[in-house]
Amino acid sequence: MKSENELFNGFGKRELLQSMAGILFGCLAAGAVWLLFQNVAATVVTILTGIFGSVMMCTKDQNNLSVADQIVNMIRFSRNQQIYPYRAMWEWG
Repeated sequence: MKSENELFNGFGKRELLQSMAGILFGCLAAGAVWLLFQNVAATVVTILTGIFGSVMMCTKDQNNLSVADQIVNMIRFSRNQQIYPYRAMWEWG
């Protein structure tokens, strides 16, 4: 059972806002491509890749995780303590 209304399966209001941020980044990248190469085809491909890529990365799967959520979890895990120092003590003492 879903707790929020979804636009389509796995894509709700929160994912829409995340996708808008990705689309904005894609448009900025397309602007940089236009300034560097002055090529309409490359600019359009960059914009469309930003749109479709951000929607695909934010859509949740059957486990209620998206690619963006999984990346955040991996970053959070890598920042946690990975070395657990201990002192060896005599077990029976």
